[in-house]
Amino acid sequence: MKIGIIGLGYVGLPLALHFAEAGTEVLGFDIDAGKVELINGGGSPIRYIDKARVAAARSHLTASSEPAGLSNVDAIIICVPTPLTHQREPDMTFIVNTLELIGPHLRKGQLLSLESTTYPGTTDEIVGGKVRELGFEIGKDIFVVYSPEREDPGNTKFNAATIPKVIGGTTPACLKRGKEVYSIIVKRLVEVSSTRAAEMTKLLENIHRSVNISLVNEMKIVANKMGVDIFEVIDAAATKPFGFTAFFPGPGLGGHCIPIDPFYLSWKAREYGLNTRFIELSGEIDNDIRNWVLGRIIDGLNGQKKALNGSRVHFMGIAYKKNVDDARESPSIWLMEAVKAKGGIISYSDPFLPRFPKMREHHLDLESQEMTPEFLASVDCVVVATDHDAFDYEQVARHAPLLVDTRGRYRKPADNIVQA
Repeated sequence: MKIGIIGLGYVGLPLALHFAEAGTEVLGFDIDAGKVELINGGGSPIRYIDKARVAAARSHLTASSEPAGLSNVDAIIICVPTPLTHQREPDMTFIVNTLELIGPHLRKGQLLSLESTTYPGTTDEIVGGKVRELGFEIGKDIFVVYSPEREDPGNTKFNAATIPKVIGGTTPACLKRGKEVYSIIVKRLVEVSSTRAAEMTKLLENIHRSVNISLVNEMKIVANKMGVDIFEVIDAAATKPFGFTAFFPGPGLGGHCIPIDPFYLSWKAREYGLNTRFIELSGEIDNDIRNWVLGRIIDGLNGQKKALNGSRVHFMGIAYKKNVDDARESPSIWLMEAVKAKGGIISYSDPFLPRFPKMREHHLDLESQEMTPEFLASVDCVVVATDHDAFDYEQVARHAPLLVDTRGRYRKPADNIVQA
């Protein structure tokens, strides 16, 4: 069996590596020619994926920017982004463009699997619609499934092979074929009755996290006003052996999934005349917490008789979570732009992102700074935005005139530390 994977990013590349390591021939497709060249040379475009692992998989993994080779594979797995528009509506551009690209190369007998998080009905309406438009019969000529990714970047405990994988087929024959493909690498497959059920499952997972993170962020504001350490409260609550799952506050929701995917369901629910109030509320709270953190930066500077306008504000970490090089939807970047808009002079340090990454909507010409004692003493405020383990937190506390901590790294009160 030969597998084709569309999109060699945070989802597609780990998946391609697992198939290759299982001895399966893999053709990885990506429109980024530089990424393709890097992978074919044994390099890794993702920092937490060791280039030695990519090099070792090269005997079974080939990357390409030419879609014609997809006609030779037995299964095509689509791992492309599904962002939101500015109106918080699903942007299906990447999926639609992918289907247009691979359409001329589809042949009878192939499996087509969508892994991108999306609203219930996408697989049947968009993927299935394209397959039918091309004259194929689903379940007989082409087999269509939805199997959502559950990749957790930087997680060393779980990976694509060990995480149970949900899968739903358009027909029973589609499900059977999908299981044959994924069982090559996945230890446990979780069957659901339809592609819609599989799509809804992924959304529930992400909505669960979004709502609970927003809840604990709101409680952080209340606890701060009352002089209570929210992290102490969470630690104490987590000792209950049932009925409680610990979620931790921060500067806001981040990553490609949690701030975005819940609104796919909100959008689709409106088609049925329904309002998803919890989802909408979690989005409002996310905006509130970012603005609250901005206010804490201003309060901290005011306490030192300084205005934000003209102050040098340095951000520790711009990735959306610690120990990864993914800055998509990062609250750190929102805060940086908000500080800049109010006249602050911004800089950052992030060992995983030495240069500010190319992003669709954010353009800052910045490079990561080394946090020497001299540099720390020269800025007016340091914001702990992403708590990478590589940072020397003790040195920062010694030399920064003001620390605004959004991640609970500094639990002991100090004159130069503001909890946010």
